Amino acid sequence: QVQLVESGGGLVQAGGSLRLSCAASGHTFSNYAAGWFRQAPGKEREFVARVGWGATYYADSVKGRFTISRDNAKNTWYLQMNSLKPEDTAVYYCAAGTNFCAYYYCARLISNYNYWGQGTQVTVSS
Repeated sequence: QVQLVESGGGLVQAGGSLRLSCAASGHTFSNYAAGWFRQAPGKEREFVARVGWGATYYADSVKGRFTISRDNAKNTWYLQMNSLKPEDTAVYYCAAGTNFCAYYYCARLISNYNYWGQGTQVTVSS
């Protein structure tokens, strides 16, 4: 059974840092794209970052502050979040997808991801 489990969320002050992890099991995800999305209260789930097939993509709102990486040997991927802002407060979800994406518009589509974690809360206080 495929399972993605996020960890590393929590409460942090503005300007601080957190590192989220996504541990995948039940499948080998080295041939999948790995992504992060987030959903703030009352808002739709939105794309944050993706890494796959040598390409990385970031939402404009996090570019330069967040870094996505992966360790295929551990079937795990990460989201390093620096210079956090109150508007980064959301539930963060990791996702894995088989669809190849050669451009940003494709990478940000929720429909291009097959598996999802349950989410981890990130709260940034001002």
